Amino acid sequence: MIQSLALAGVFGLGIFLLALGCTALLSPWAARRFFLGFARTLTRHCLELAIRLLAGAALVLASPALAGANVFAFLGWVLLGTTGVLAFVPWRLHRAFAQAAVPKALRHLPFIGVVAMSAGASTLCIAIRAIEG
Repeated sequence: MIQSLALAGVFGLGIFLLALGCTALLSPWAARRFFLGFARTLTRHCLELAIRLLAGAALVLASPALAGANVFAFLGWVLLGTTGVLAFVPWRLHRAFAQAAVPKALRHLPFIGVVAMSAGASTLCIAIRAIEG
């Protein structure tokens, strides 16, 4: 049951990354708005932490069933660890960091789009193979 939910979470993560990549390439204004919305309010900060926690847990729990298990486990633990740090950082500090860092990253939006699409497609393929058993 837990493994199935974790695999569904990894599948969802793949879809999210693929959609994010497509958006970054085909609708850059929408991608910019999405990225610039991080930590803008306490609610968004908490929502981001919850989603990061779920995605990290899904990666860690599903990793034994996935090709490249060590990579997925590592990425999941990185996501969980950074989420743990962000949970203890005041959201205003997170917001200030995001406001400074995100515009610099957005200069590379086409690259981010290609990487997100590649990561999403790979994650989807690996998750589908694991789900099919």
